Amino acid sequence: QNDPPPPYYSVALEPLTPPMTYEEVISEDKRNGLPNYVPKDPTKVQVAAVVITQRVFVPPKQQSSSCSTKMWMGWLCALVGLGLIGMAIALGVYYGSKSHPVNYENGCKGENCIQNEKPCDQNDCKDEEQNDAYEIMMTSDNCSRSMFCNGIIECKQEIDETNCVRFGEGRVLQVKTSQDGRYLPVCSQGLNKSYADQICEQLGFRRAYALSSVDSNPSVALTIRPKSPKLIQALVNVSSGCPDNSAVSIECTDCGKQQTVSRIIGGTSSKLGQWPWQVSLHYKGQHVCGGSIISPDFVISAAHCFQSLMNNPGNWLVYIGTVSQSSLGTPYRVATIIKNEGYSSSSNDYDIALLKLSSPVAFSDTAQPICLPTVDQSFSDGLQCWTSGFGTTEQGGDHISTSLMGVSVNLIDTRVCNSSKVYSGIITKDMICAGDLNGGRDSCQGDSGGPMMCQGDNGRWILAGITSWGSGCGQKQKPGVYSRVTSLLPWIYSKMQSMWRAADAAAVSTRSPGRLEMKKLKQRTQWSLR
Repeated sequence: QNDPPPPYYSVALEPLTPPMTYEEVISEDKRNGLPNYVPKDPTKVQVAAVVITQRVFVPPKQQSSSCSTKMWMGWLCALVGLGLIGMAIALGVYYGSKSHPVNYENGCKGENCIQNEKPCDQNDCKDEEQNDAYEIMMTSDNCSRSMFCNGIIECKQEIDETNCVRFGEGRVLQVKTSQDGRYLPVCSQGLNKSYADQICEQLGFRRAYALSSVDSNPSVALTIRPKSPKLIQALVNVSSGCPDNSAVSIECTDCGKQQTVSRIIGGTSSKLGQWPWQVSLHYKGQHVCGGSIISPDFVISAAHCFQSLMNNPGNWLVYIGTVSQSSLGTPYRVATIIKNEGYSSSSNDYDIALLKLSSPVAFSDTAQPICLPTVDQSFSDGLQCWTSGFGTTEQGGDHISTSLMGVSVNLIDTRVCNSSKVYSGIITKDMICAGDLNGGRDSCQGDSGGPMMCQGDNGRWILAGITSWGSGCGQKQKPGVYSRVTSLLPWIYSKMQSMWRAADAAAVSTRSPGRLEMKKLKQRTQWSLR
């Protein structure tokens, strides 16, 4: 069969004192508590056929002056009743689909369209002008195209203004406006650190780390207007190129820097500062999954870590800046967990989740964010990358590793990974394979949600994948499968923006600032409350 194996599930860590059995750990969760490892051989996964039956309820006969006098009148009433039921079902399907964006017909005409049941979290076609998936979702808010990226939040889901800013090659700022509808580079002239801070804050970061000018001579670009408390898409004008032939490049975080660089191919214990973005996610006191710091406020992980009863933020703790489960330090609490709306446990597609922390991370040599890729960044097949985690060191192992482990993996061509000898066509465009087809180098249970990272030309490390699933651990022809971060960037930024705006709105509603502070606060949040 071509059904995919289940994801890498974690096993509970046996504490040093007192020893606990697996049954004791999960006793509070009677139904599917902590996820347990399931062998992941696709050829052995049995999927029961689901048969959907529809019962037609026939009410008892009642006396009616219009339907009981003659037999043919009874048949007429029955036909009318069936017609009304059919109309009700049709209307229910039509309007019911309007409230759930996952089921929209996307009207896609390109050759790379995704299936209709996939979520609208990115462009479904090659030509983004032909089919912008975020615009499709606007039908649930009765939003028109004219509302997109005009700098005014007009839709209930706020998606009209959450997919308007991104970073291209060299982290060049690209903005989509209602004037043009395309992502265009922004000229560097007139754009200072104050603008950069506002742009990064709009994306869910606290401030800009750096900005610079890069040589660029586009035929169409955006020039900056006088600064005001608005979204950046409302502060630019379409222009024929940049006056000084330079575009602006912005970094919102100082990311991807290692403090220790020694690495050994084949898997070894990591040193403090080697992978400073790696976190350990504990559910009710036990390590369950990994994750990666991407900003002071956000950690990225896998959606399958938070299934069923495990999606309550209050039951999770995040340990940062540690390489040993025996020395964890002070944890950070989780304020919000957002799983990708399209995640499917049957296909493992869209296996990504975003965690907002209750308090910002204090960066240090052992706690640093990893860089997100740019929208057009590609990683070549065969490239040596790395993955890390506290997972088991062998397939079927009973306990996680007490030490953070790191191993080198090579990126594998999706066509090879989809071949009949490997995963037989179940790898989607939102997944990336990495490992060794000869076996031996792989992530395993307990590593889920952790990073698969590649080093950029500038020496910084970039989050290329999120540990998701695989068939066994380190088996021949069964490499690890990771969520492809470049494909999921629109979702990541949109959720960071929405959670940051929600936090801003909550701060406004709970505080009672003075007159001067109110003026500053109003200027800061005006764009998010309009």
